[in-house]
Amino acid sequence: MPFIIDLRDDIKKYLQKHGLSRKWEKAKKLFEKDPSHPSLNTELLEPKHRLIYSFRIDKKYRALFIYLPEGKVEILAVTKHYRK
Repeated sequence: MPFIIDLRDDIKKYLQKHGLSRKWEKAKKLFEKDPSHPSLNTELLEPKHRLIYSFRIDKKYRALFIYLPEGKVEILAVTKHYRK
């Protein structure tokens, strides 16, 4: 199972500022247990050769991440997700 490494301070502050800390913890646990869980809507982003993925924190926010060696995952950013 994947393991999300500690978040950078700027990402922690972003989560706190937008009231996402509890939702983040829930999504993190779910991702670490089953990265392909349907409610996370995990996907490989375009362009695919960059190997950047995302999963849903809630309907409005997503976590962008990359896979590291040894099953580790690094969160690159938490962003708003717009659907048209």
